[in-house]
Amino acid sequence: MNGVSTEDDGGSDPRRGIELLWGVSAPPRRGPKPKLTTADVVKAGITIADADSLDAVTIRRVADHLGVSPMSLYTYVPGRDELVELMIDHARGELPAPEPGLGWRAALTAIAEAAWAHFHRHPWLLEAATTRSVLGPHTFARYEHELRAIDGIGLDDVEMDSVITIVNGLVRATARTSVDAARLVRASGLTDAQWWARAAPVLAGIPAADAANYPLASRVGQAAGETHNAASDAAHSFHFGLARVLDGIETLINARSEGQR
Repeated sequence: MNGVSTEDDGGSDPRRGIELLWGVSAPPRRGPKPKLTTADVVKAGITIADADSLDAVTIRRVADHLGVSPMSLYTYVPGRDELVELMIDHARGELPAPEPGLGWRAALTAIAEAAWAHFHRHPWLLEAATTRSVLGPHTFARYEHELRAIDGIGLDDVEMDSVITIVNGLVRATARTSVDAARLVRASGLTDAQWWARAAPVLAGIPAADAANYPLASRVGQAAGETHNAASDAAHSFHFGLARVLDGIETLINARSEGQR
């Protein structure tokens, strides 16, 4: 199943995380009512990750945010790995299903654009590994509506899964480039245009870097730079790449349709 995973921890037992994700809990204990809920802990983790990074999410940091002791958080989550899984699945619940009645191409476009925006709202999701899916209800629902968008268009089940993998991979890669570029601007204090304005005179003074030695790179790079006001534009790459992926799917579907006539 497509999705986003936490760190790959080898042979650890996934039972605790899965039961938490699906709300399967132990019988209630005697004693006073807990001060918090698991949802409170998850929301605190997301708040910290949104503000700083996924690495900033620790049991101690979340406990400090909630005004409780670190040990008390283990009442709600067994550890950090399970907390991060809950955060990821909770965030996935924000992703909308495509509007009913859209064609497959418009539906996949809507899914991809929603995911692109989602990564920019929660850039910490890009820090999570992707080798194993988070097996939670929101991740399942997301996969379901992704597949529903392309069900019955002429692809077999494995191809359907591959299409979703390719689209999600494109979104993730271009969103990472976009987020990294924004971080670099904030860290350096320079926009791409300002950085190139400083770099260009240096290159101009190096004979070996003369444009005549790299005619294609010079021509294409200049055209891209003038268009994007930067060396590249992640949003353009996302939309251009998505359109080409959808073109390829459409070509495959049409070829099969022609072959069946």
